[in-house]
Amino acid sequence: MVDAGEPVVLKGAAQHLPLLAAGREGVEAAMAYLLRFDAGRGVVGFVGDPAIGGRFFYNEDLSAMNFAGGRAPLAHYLERIRDGMGQADAPSIYVGSTDLDIYLPGFREENPVVPDGALPGAQAPLASIWIGNRTTAAAHWDMSNNVACPLVGRRRFTLFPPDQVANLYPGPLEPTPGGQVVSMVDFRAPDHARYPGFRQALATAQVAELEPGDVLVYPALWWHQVEALDPFNVMVNYWWNEAPAFADTPMTTLLHALLSLRDRPEHEKQSWRALFDYYVFGPGGRAGEHLPPHARGPLAPLDDRTARRLRAQVMQRLNR
Repeated sequence: MVDAGEPVVLKGAAQHLPLLAAGREGVEAAMAYLLRFDAGRGVVGFVGDPAIGGRFFYNEDLSAMNFAGGRAPLAHYLERIRDGMGQADAPSIYVGSTDLDIYLPGFREENPVVPDGALPGAQAPLASIWIGNRTTAAAHWDMSNNVACPLVGRRRFTLFPPDQVANLYPGPLEPTPGGQVVSMVDFRAPDHARYPGFRQALATAQVAELEPGDVLVYPALWWHQVEALDPFNVMVNYWWNEAPAFADTPMTTLLHALLSLRDRPEHEKQSWRALFDYYVFGPGGRAGEHLPPHARGPLAPLDDRTARRLRAQVMQRLNR
């Protein structure tokens, strides 16, 4: 579905799952259902002061986050969410990106949002669960394709195509609130004087209002802000990537490009752009097709062995 390069919503595609039935009975039933699968490991949770309004972000001067992280039993975070319901001064609580198979073994098999083998790619998808009260994950992008399904509570996704990066005003490369660069724009009250391009980004935005059991599929590198809209929310997502397992993260390439390319003269940068178009962004076989097979080296299709060799060459150059 991501081949078209656009997000897709599948309404009600997961309405049959047991957690949805528990959620219809109420918060207590949904929490009890989750705890049936608890492996007893401490999960990582984030807690923010009521003043942040559920938006997990930076403090005022970007010197730290506006929340604190910790590790505790899942039951601890569920109890804090339950105890805070209906209270205006309740903290924002967020248990994010928790590996289902490690922390809630058996849950995925009983609640198969995506059946085994349904997603393409050589690597098995990573299935995670997200639990919290009314929270907002600031707009960010992920390096993998995504299937997201709220199972308790409603979610709002606001999505932007990758080419809107400049109009979303990315924040620091590190530290980040959740491991990925986030937009500095507060969507609740955007400062258009400071971030004038955000109006252009909004013109391209796609908003997905998801009820429990709806499934959203969207491609890698799409920016997305995620709002959990109810007092108790549970979402499951699957990340998958069609790149081979030996492929390194392109973020490493981007960081090294900041070191090696960004500050060169403009005419040199344009020349390097042409070289990258030829070797990297153009057809995969073009750069080596005029050479005999034995002379192609890394210009030939990579496999585990040749990828290790190429990685060693890169490391050798970086260590000079």
